[in-house]
Amino acid sequence: MHDFLVSIGIPASVVAALKLASLGRLTLAALLGATIGLERELAGKPAGLRTTLLICVGAAMFTELSLSLAFLAQGAGDALRADPARLAAQIIPGIGFIGAGAILHGRGRVTGLTTAATLWVVTAIGIAVGAGAYVEAIGTTIMVLATLLLLRRVEGLLRRRLSHRRYTAAINPETAAFEDLVEALKQRKVELKVESMEKVGHDVEVTFRLVGPQHEHDALVKHMLREKGVRRFTRN
Repeated sequence: MHDFLVSIGIPASVVAALKLASLGRLTLAALLGATIGLERELAGKPAGLRTTLLICVGAAMFTELSLSLAFLAQGAGDALRADPARLAAQIIPGIGFIGAGAILHGRGRVTGLTTAATLWVVTAIGIAVGAGAYVEAIGTTIMVLATLLLLRRVEGLLRRRLSHRRYTAAINPETAAFEDLVEALKQRKVELKVESMEKVGHDVEVTFRLVGPQHEHDALVKHMLREKGVRRFTRN
């Protein structure tokens, strides 16, 4: 970055005095983090533009400080112990707490894993920028965008052909609503697995998993909404 700034006409003394090389690295980290964050923001994810930008810049800054402190320690001789990885190594546990906060677990579903993984990779990009590995940082950003944009379409195609979903239905035990559903599903290209069945109040609460094409799930929802014996029907 120092050589690039000098090559575009900025005097080397000005670059050194104003720390323009460091500012340039932080600016690059902000741009790369914002690029990934914009895709997350448009997708409606909780960790969007500001979150990824701040994480990427913070990781780059910590890495730069770690390298700078190690350089100063080397200049001080034996008075200080030079370890350029000491401060940067603490970035990974820190982002682990943020990633854990992005993961939600409830009713048998885990959400936020992609968001947590994205934040983890954004941190790696920031570390790479702070360490001067610009080609690796930019290349990783392109790979992340390709994964988030292109593979989302592939996942959409796969879900339309084969989706795994979990449902819970509160059924009036005096009716044959669930038995009728099972008989109807046997005639379709789906797999039904009952996970639990328990008495809740005056109803029987059945939790089951359905594996099949997307249109079969849509047909299931319509069937359960029309069925009079079903008091409550939710997707977990």
